Amino acid sequence: MDQLTIIPPRSGTAFILRKGQQLKVVDVEGEQVSDFICYNLDDRAEYLSSGRTIDYAETIFLTKGHPFYSNRSNIMFELVEDTVGRHDFLLTPCSADTFRIIYGHTHPHRGCFGNLCEALKEYGISPDAIPICFNIFMHVTVNGETGRVDVLPPKSKAGDYVILEAKTDLLIGMTACSAEMSNNYSFKPIGYQILN
Repeated sequence: MDQLTIIPPRSGTAFILRKGQQLKVVDVEGEQVSDFICYNLDDRAEYLSSGRTIDYAETIFLTKGHPFYSNRSNIMFELVEDTVGRHDFLLTPCSADTFRIIYGHTHPHRGCFGNLCEALKEYGISPDAIPICFNIFMHVTVNGETGRVDVLPPKSKAGDYVILEAKTDLLIGMTACSAEMSNNYSFKPIGYQILN
C-alpha cells in the first residue's frame, strides 16, 4: 500500500494487519478522531483491552513507546510513533444511543459503533463483541478532584499521525468518528497506510 487509504467522514472500515507490519493513521485535515479496535485474527474472542492497557501502563495518556494489551494480557501492538501525544482510551464508541442521550437527536446517526458493526460483520464480530476503542487523536480531560470527564477539540493538525506495529496477526476496525463534540463540530476523513 503506497498511498493513504481514505476513510470518508462518519464511516468505518475493517482490514487485516499482519504481525510485524506497521499501520500509519493520519489526521488528513486536522481535529478528527479515529476509533480503533483490533482482535486476534486467529481467535477473535481476544480483543484490545482498555482496562488491561491502562492498568499496565499506569496512565490514561498513552503515546509512543506504550504497548497495548488484549483482554488476555498479550501485547497486540506497540505505538512506535506519535506526533500528537494525546489520545483517549476511556470513552466508548459513539452510537445512535449516544446521539439520542447526549445530543437529543430524534433521528440519530449510527455513529462509530454502528459503522464498526457494519465493517466487522463480515469477519464474524457481533455488536456485543465491540469493546471500548482506542480513540486516536481524541482529547479527553479528567478533573482530578471531581472525576468529571470533558471532551475537547483534538490537538491534532492536518498531517499528524500515529504509527503502530502489530505484535500478532490482527483484525482491525477503524472509523472517521461521527460525534460532533469529539471532532470540534466538523466531520472529516481519516487516512491510513500499511507501511510494510
